[in-house]
Amino acid sequence: MKKMACRVLATCALGWLTLQALTAHAGVIIYGTRVIFPAEQQEVVVRLENKGDRPALVQTWLDTGDVRSTPATAQTPFTLSPPIFRIEPNQQQALRLRYLGETAPNDRESLYWLNVLEVPPRSANSEQNNQIELAFRTRLRVFLRPPALPYPVASAPSKLQWQLVPHEQGYALQATNPTPYHISLTSVDLLSEGRRFSKAPNKEANDGLLMPAGDVKRFALPLLRDRPNGTPKVEFTTVSDFGARVRHSASLTPSVAR
Repeated sequence: MKKMACRVLATCALGWLTLQALTAHAGVIIYGTRVIFPAEQQEVVVRLENKGDRPALVQTWLDTGDVRSTPATAQTPFTLSPPIFRIEPNQQQALRLRYLGETAPNDRESLYWLNVLEVPPRSANSEQNNQIELAFRTRLRVFLRPPALPYPVASAPSKLQWQLVPHEQGYALQATNPTPYHISLTSVDLLSEGRRFSKAPNKEANDGLLMPAGDVKRFALPLLRDRPNGTPKVEFTTVSDFGARVRHSASLTPSVAR
């Protein structure tokens, strides 16, 4: 009998083993690409919809960044209602996030993750047809934003500090985020004398371009071997609160631009 390698995606609370397949598609969609939670607000609503043709069982929980988290192990200052529910085809469900008001930094944002696990119902004849039932887990960033931060979030990207630093046999762009906001980048390029040098591809699939408050990251420029002349510019793209991509241009800091 042939053995099939499978990947466990289900949680302990559900107690099911599920398999990952490239040909399958999740039926439940989430409206929005991120959740912004003002700390002074009582709750935030996230809307889900079942676009599939079958009912779906959904379980949700929040974690602090551990992709291996489960509802039994994750601990965050939030509650979710409902934590487990069924969505009929072409129906919506409102997921309510409530902040418990526990101690969190009041001078910068905090990052959490919303997990949405969809488990389709088992077909009556799945064993006879040797079918595989699949589950799908989606993770969204949840930004807990304290009140009275010194400036709006839209101003944060312009405050990033960029330096050109030696890296291996070439150079890299070093970005410093001095703001109280988490900044999500989608691209980083250096423009010099009509040429564009793009950052190397991410070695990790998740969060290579997320810059938390106070973070410092280096983006390797594999095609840049010599220090550029003139006044090179940095072009980068960020993601807004509403999921829109916004293009920015910045100069290198004076100490490295000379």
